[in-house]
Amino acid sequence: MRMRLQDALFNWLQMAIVVEGRPDDRSAHDTLDFFREILQQDHQIDQLEIIGRDATMIHVRYGNAEGSKIQMFDRESAEQLLHDINSNPKYNS
Repeated sequence: MRMRLQDALFNWLQMAIVVEGRPDDRSAHDTLDFFREILQQDHQIDQLEIIGRDATMIHVRYGNAEGSKIQMFDRESAEQLLHDINSNPKYNS
């Protein structure tokens, strides 16, 4: 069963934020790659980038050779996973 585009984009964004905050975290990189593959295979998305952030939203541009779109996500929700990981001593030894 395919993951919905919105869910795959949000999961990719959360992992992109984790990778930014934890660049040496190999598992985070692997998970980011996993969601990028889902977006490529299930939704033919080969362009993904965070293009902006403001106080409340994160803007993601996604698309392919046929065109691109911009999707906005709630910043607090998108950054929550990184916050949760950083607050758990199990992941910070």
